[in-house]
Amino acid sequence: MREFRAVFAAHVLSLLGTVVAGLALPVLIYQHTSSPLLTALTFALGFLPNAVGGVALAPVADRFAARRVLVACDLFSAAGVALMLLPHAHVALLLALRAAVAFVQPLFTGVRAASLGAILPGQDAFVLGRSLIRVVAQSAQIVGNAATGLLLVVVTPRTALVLTVAGFLGSALLLRTGTRLRPPLARAAARTTAGTRRLLADRKVRALLLLCWLPPTFAVVPEALAAPYADGLGAGPAGVGLLLAAGPVGSVVGELAVGTLLRPAARERLVLPLAPVLLLPLLVFLLHPALPLALAALCLSGMGMGYTLGLDRWFFDAAPEELRGRALTVMTAGLMSAQGMGMAAGGALAEFLPAHLAIVLTGVVGTVCVAVNARNVRRLLRGFDRPVGSRRAEAAQSVVRSDRPC
Repeated sequence: MREFRAVFAAHVLSLLGTVVAGLALPVLIYQHTSSPLLTALTFALGFLPNAVGGVALAPVADRFAARRVLVACDLFSAAGVALMLLPHAHVALLLALRAAVAFVQPLFTGVRAASLGAILPGQDAFVLGRSLIRVVAQSAQIVGNAATGLLLVVVTPRTALVLTVAGFLGSALLLRTGTRLRPPLARAAARTTAGTRRLLADRKVRALLLLCWLPPTFAVVPEALAAPYADGLGAGPAGVGLLLAAGPVGSVVGELAVGTLLRPAARERLVLPLAPVLLLPLLVFLLHPALPLALAALCLSGMGMGYTLGLDRWFFDAAPEELRGRALTVMTAGLMSAQGMGMAAGGALAEFLPAHLAIVLTGVVGTVCVAVNARNVRRLLRGFDRPVGSRRAEAAQSVVRSDRPC
């Protein structure tokens, strides 16, 4: 548990750096350019490079020792943010550095998640450890931006970025001194892009990845449309903030409830019933609800994200051990990219429909897509409920038995 405390503390520090930079840099760029487009692009570059980074860096996840990869990612991120502090740095350089830091985030998150399997005893401990880290991330989303906004009242954006550098360096130090140096997971044969192809060729892994990606892809649309919806209600900036916080609040409540109140088997039984229905509360927006009812619907939808605890266990079991870091890196990259695309699609839809109807359509289409995928997962789990090795052994034995006379 000493190692997990170090990993958890490092997560808090690196998260602090990410949240502060995520708001301080757009403010800095807006101060320099007064351009809403460049400011929005700064936010987008926190998501868009994840897909490329996840695919390009996935082979690294299992090729090198986890501690070395994690420390290297933190040091790379610290250096990237430090370069943003150069006097008179051009906006193009700032945007490129923002993209570079985001590029390595899927690798860092995937390797950290995979390392929990070795640090925490037992698969249930792994699931709860991942859940705790997600809860902290969601909580940071709830309060982090507000706290950073208050911080920027007191200090300049450049000074805030110094805190970001300190957060990444502190994370690297904790990981270097507080975790063991373990050998890489991958065998030589798995240290190429062939490992990623092998992973994605597995139907069960693909289906579980989709089950991880699809619900959040649709669930973020109300966040993307929070500003126009709040404007339609006359709720102002405070309403936007509340709408942005409602989903994460529900997610924290849902994960804490599922993790503390249910046993591992119950969590797994909850996955397939819960995932397809978590978007149904969005149908309330057909009534164009006032702010309190809208917040309740978003919070209830967010609580459905408790399905991820059981899903984590399934994915941990489905991914080959030597490719587990790579698998979790791909999962993280896809999740971040899917949410970015969901936000963009929701915004495009709202160009043609009122915001509340765009949210309703999202709920309907998302429910259908997730339900179809959940049905596929159920079918695959029935066919793959035993390890591959045991299925092969049984098949071999059946061949031997078939050769025997009746």
